Amino acid sequence: MITMIGLGPMGQAMVRVLLENGHGVTVWNRTAARADGVVAAGAVRAETPADAVSASELVLLSLTDYAAMYDILGKAEDALAGKVIVNLSSDTPEKTREAAEWVEARGARFVAGGCMVSAELVGKDEAYVFYSGPADVFEKHRETLALIGRPDYLGEDVRLAQLFYQAQLDIFLTSLSVYMHAAALVGSAGVPLAKFAPYAMDNIKMMGFYLDAAAEQLEKGEHPGDDANVTMMGATADHIVQASRDAGVDLVLPEAIKSHYDRAIAAGHGRSSWTSLFEIIKADRK
Repeated sequence: MITMIGLGPMGQAMVRVLLENGHGVTVWNRTAARADGVVAAGAVRAETPADAVSASELVLLSLTDYAAMYDILGKAEDALAGKVIVNLSSDTPEKTREAAEWVEARGARFVAGGCMVSAELVGKDEAYVFYSGPADVFEKHRETLALIGRPDYLGEDVRLAQLFYQAQLDIFLTSLSVYMHAAALVGSAGVPLAKFAPYAMDNIKMMGFYLDAAAEQLEKGEHPGDDANVTMMGATADHIVQASRDAGVDLVLPEAIKSHYDRAIAAGHGRSSWTSLFEIIKADRK
């Protein structure tokens, strides 16, 4: 038996995958009616959080954030000893560390997860999930967790799953906003957006070519500017701001990007590769 607490679209999708693979699943959700569909499919409805936790050794959480965990599991503290809590909710790495300490202080083990697909892809080949926390606990439940998506275990530091998860969403959300801005820029001239979309897709696909080389330069801390240096790229960033201003398109995003180049030039990286932006973005780790 496995317990799932939280039955939004992701939680429901996970329950269905587990049921389809022969697992018994106990479910609980604050709004009880959200369990109706998965109960009809074979899940068992728990009346209280304590009942849900008591039903299984492995307890999966799919909640809005980590604050919801305290609210729900705080009503089931007496049932937590000996349980494995796998929190698949989204939050910050530091809140993940605090949550792990809270759970472990109550006699349970804690694994953090970050599921990198939308609900409709849960359990499909495209799905993968970052995990971090105690290796022995993760390995014990690896096969079950693999039903949700390919499990990518990152290490004992419980913060790592959310660190990778949020970093991936950083790329994803920023990319979506960049596309919206570019579409608005092209659309300002009355061009049908369907005409622009294929070019945007080609551009996004080509990004992988640059990222492979960039990763090596970042690791070495070397930024040779033989091709696309900061001064040249900064001029382009300025042109995007000016074009956006002329078109009456929102300036927040292009001005933020331009600021990276302006600060890199001010820091003496004008002749360095665009990867030297990393030096002004990264945290001071001294």
